[in-house]
Parts: sequence; C-alpha cells; structure tokens
Amino acid sequence: MADVEFRNENAVLWITLNRPEAMNAMTAAMRDEIIDRLSAARTDEGVRAVVLTGVGKGFCTGADLSRPAGAPAPTQPPAAGATREVLRTGSQRLLRTIWELEKPVLAAVNGTAAGLGAHLALASDLVLAAASARFIEVFVRRGIAIDAAGGFLVPRSMPLCRAKEMVFFGDAMSAADAHAIGMINRVVPDEQLAATAREWAERLAQGPTFAIGVSKRLLNRGTEIGLEASLEEEAWAQTVVSGSDDAKEGLASFREKRPPAFRGR
Repeated sequence: MADVEFRNENAVLWITLNRPEAMNAMTAAMRDEIIDRLSAARTDEGVRAVVLTGVGKGFCTGADLSRPAGAPAPTQPPAAGATREVLRTGSQRLLRTIWELEKPVLAAVNGTAAGLGAHLALASDLVLAAASARFIEVFVRRGIAIDAAGGFLVPRSMPLCRAKEMVFFGDAMSAADAHAIGMINRVVPDEQLAATAREWAERLAQGPTFAIGVSKRLLNRGTEIGLEASLEEEAWAQTVVSGSDDAKEGLASFREKRPPAFRGR
C-alpha cells in the first residue's frame, strides 16, 4: 500500500495519508508527492476541490524524524543556513502550496494532528474534525521553536493569547475546544467524518471554482495588507471574474429562475 493514496471522485481530489502504524508521520517522499499532485491540480479542470485526510488514529503527527536503521546520530549542529534551507524547501513549501492553491482545500481531521499535521489543517480552507481528534503544537516538547509555517498560521486561526497558550505549553486541544475558539469549522461523530467531508467537498466542486479561488486569495491576503490595497485587489479581481463563464451562467440562471450549472471557469 502507498504511504499516500490519491483518488479523484466527482471532481474532488482525495489525498489520504496511509501510514497508520506511524500515526501518519510524514516522510520527505510523501511531502514531495503531495506537493506534486497539488501543483498539477492547479491547472487540472477535473479537480475542483481537494480533501486531506488520514487512515487510523492519526491525521498526521508531524514530520517523520526517525533515522534509518543503523544510521549514526549527528555529532555536529547543522551548518549555518542549513536548517532554513530544509524548512524552506520542505514543510514550508508544502504548507505554502496548500495556502496558495486556487481551489478549495478541506481537511477532514480523523485523529491526532500534531506539529506539521496541525498546520496541514490550519493551512486548509475548511476544517472538519472527528470528535476524537485533537490538535497539538508539539514543538515545545522537543525543545524547539514553532515551525512548518506555524508562526503564520496559528495566530490567524485563533486569538493570539490562545495561540501562545498552545505553543508555550504544548498541551493537546480537543476537537470540541478547537471548534469553540473558531479554529475549525465543525466537529462530527467519528463515523460521520468521511460522509460529511464528501458532502462538503462535492458541493464545493459543483460551485464556481474560479470565483472561489479568487475569493480565497482575497481572504488570505486580507489578513496581510491594509484597507486601500485590499479594496484595489478586490476591484481588479472582480473585473477579471465578472467575465468568466461561471459569472455569465450565474446571471443567466438568476434571470431564468433555475439552479446554476457552474463549470469552474
């Protein structure tokens, strides 16, 4: 069985982490394969939404830090700049790909989401969590600073004081508590997670994908720029989107009093 499984159903790309014996800790090969698939999805009209999920009790417990059998432990600290390069080309590249993808990404968190795994969910546009799921900013437990784009994602997902509490203490947060602070969209019974994710994702896939992608960019950028820049970007975006096939279909369906049949372009 592959460590990551990919399937396309009804214009939804399902990406399933499949290392249950390792709580879906992510290897470099898994990370790179996901990046490649998401990058290809940008121009694939057969993909109009994406679901990230996992098999077993873990959604993803972070990067796989295990060493190959027999490999010696490092005796020297990494060279100057080496850690930055590892992060830039590794976890940061993965999270940036999700954040910037012009199509909606839904995380269906089936179990423990720790470190990089928690940030996979936070980088997604919508987050569903099984009732048994939990989220952990695990870095302090290892004596290291938050990484994997966490300094960007975590304080955008909750009040700053709660972000600091999670990061400083490294305690697990239940799905119910994550929902209560607005960190995730919805908590569902474990056995209903896959069905709910499918319902949401297929609804997104039937929507005006181009307009959703542009709105995603505007919302993400809105946390980074000031009012004047945001208004200017909004005006330019609407100028482009208003000429799309879906915008024409939206207006036609309104006039004809029928449901729209969007094509995602």
